[in-house]
Amino acid sequence: MADAHVKNPPPAIDGNALVSMCLSRAGIDRMFGVVGIPVTSLANRAQALGVRFIAFHNEQSAGYAASAYGYLTARPGVLLTVSGPGCVHGLAGLSNAAANAWPMILISGSSDQSLTGRGDFQELDQIAAVKPFSKFSAKATDITEIPKSVFSVVDWAVAGRPGGTYLDLPTDVLHQTIDESEAERLIAEALKSRDKALIEKPRIDNSKIKKAVELLRSAQRPLIVFGKGAAYAKSENELTKLVESTGIPILPTPMGKGLISDKHELAATAARSLAIGKCDVALVVGARLNWLLHFGEPPKWSKDVKFIIVDVCEEEIELRKPFLGILGDATEVVGMIHKEIKDDPFCLGKTHPWVEAVRNKGKDNVAKMEVQLSKVVVPFNFLTPMKIIRDAILGVGSPAPVVVSEGANTMDVGRSVLVQTEPRTRLDAGTWGTMGVGLGYCIAAAVASPDRLVVAVEGDSGFGFSAMEVELSDAYDGNTNTDYYFGSNNLNLQCFSSAKSVYAFIWPFQTLVRYQLPVVVIVFNNGGVYGGDRRNPDEITGPYKDDPAPTSFVPGAAYHVLIEAFGGKGYLAGTPDELKSALAESFSARKPAVINVTIDPYAGAESGRLQHKN
Repeated sequence: MADAHVKNPPPAIDGNALVSMCLSRAGIDRMFGVVGIPVTSLANRAQALGVRFIAFHNEQSAGYAASAYGYLTARPGVLLTVSGPGCVHGLAGLSNAAANAWPMILISGSSDQSLTGRGDFQELDQIAAVKPFSKFSAKATDITEIPKSVFSVVDWAVAGRPGGTYLDLPTDVLHQTIDESEAERLIAEALKSRDKALIEKPRIDNSKIKKAVELLRSAQRPLIVFGKGAAYAKSENELTKLVESTGIPILPTPMGKGLISDKHELAATAARSLAIGKCDVALVVGARLNWLLHFGEPPKWSKDVKFIIVDVCEEEIELRKPFLGILGDATEVVGMIHKEIKDDPFCLGKTHPWVEAVRNKGKDNVAKMEVQLSKVVVPFNFLTPMKIIRDAILGVGSPAPVVVSEGANTMDVGRSVLVQTEPRTRLDAGTWGTMGVGLGYCIAAAVASPDRLVVAVEGDSGFGFSAMEVELSDAYDGNTNTDYYFGSNNLNLQCFSSAKSVYAFIWPFQTLVRYQLPVVVIVFNNGGVYGGDRRNPDEITGPYKDDPAPTSFVPGAAYHVLIEAFGGKGYLAGTPDELKSALAESFSARKPAVINVTIDPYAGAESGRLQHKN
């Protein structure tokens, strides 16, 4: 008979559980990823502790989701991968976070430390692999190092200019155990020793605030430019107060759109060339003078323009060499500028020559665009369906849908036509011009903002990066006879065709349907990259001249059919009425859906607005 006085041993905590406990204590509430050796238990443990795990089939899409989640929430998005190739696949998301300055943590399992250099399963020096894209990397070589490692990668992800960090978790460390009291002691010790200086916002130089106000006050043609850095900092309220008290025209970068409504009377987006070409003082808040803003140089900008750059990164300010640089959080700096002006107010007024010039030019350009949008063109060009989509999105009201856009022509046209009225409601290819982010971003937006509909407006090329590698078409050649039968959740294809038919599941679709996310994906299907085969006759030669063009996809690809394999809803739209009906039904249902919009393959231009680079 067992001795009633013998106490049970304290419960053991393994490395998986300890990592999960630390993530939860650090405020991490979502994790994206692909499980497998050696991190499956980590995902399960984390979810049991309240960290929602969104499972993908592809680390690249999961990484894009994690990076966008970091941007939308201002908390690190977490990507969990297996070792070796899983970590390498995760570099797409980590590098995207680095380029866009979004907080993200890549957590990867790694091989057993005792077998290093001997060819262990999926062995790789992962610390070296992530180095170009990681602000800070930590490897827990013992279970006791886990708490400090976790809190360090969390803090470094949001420190200064946000970005990606990396946590390496060897298999043997995940299997080590300690008792619960020791785990709590280690966590408390790590929390106490966190480097508070890392997460403190930089102190703002008040003399520079006064100088900025003097420059704005004396300017004849001031302009306020803001980007996704200001959106990340949630600067909308302070910016709105500053703009409305001074009457200074505003110009958002593509992902800054909506921070102040595109409909605002001082919005200069439709007069962009005039605004940047003629302004004499530009207050740039949370935006980099990179290729998206023509590097702040002539001929797009005046050679005499004086830049006031507000940024959390001192190196960025030093790189751009502005007339005045202010180091600090965008929200705090803008608030201080507004307060300084409020004590001695000035306002350009609606009749100010500069304000009138920007407003009139904007109205003129909008009117010209509306003339083009009013033309109903079938087969569709890009403008006709884009106008229908714009009107449908605006018809949703508030909370406004999050719009995800990628592709060359589709993204370029969408940026001009689609209207953003609320902050952080536009996600696109971003600073790096990354294609393939679409569905990952959609999932992140739906998870981060569950009250909002998410609408992806995608070119078929950009869409294909994260949707499929092989198209499923009902028009593969002129002699295809294919029957499709859909079971409840499985695609059961009976193909009777002389063509060689290959089918690929679209894994992000499965994620959308599995979690029943309110995402509607609209694919502008023009049959290829930029629009199919656009080769000159002298380019159609050589031994492979009968092969499809490098830009061509399968004509008539049935993207709308594929989501139905997983229980979503598909629509095919080639006319205005078909598109309006599909939008109305899918927006109302708020369920996973794909609308396959057939576009004239000769609409649009090669490389969109970047033809000079191709």
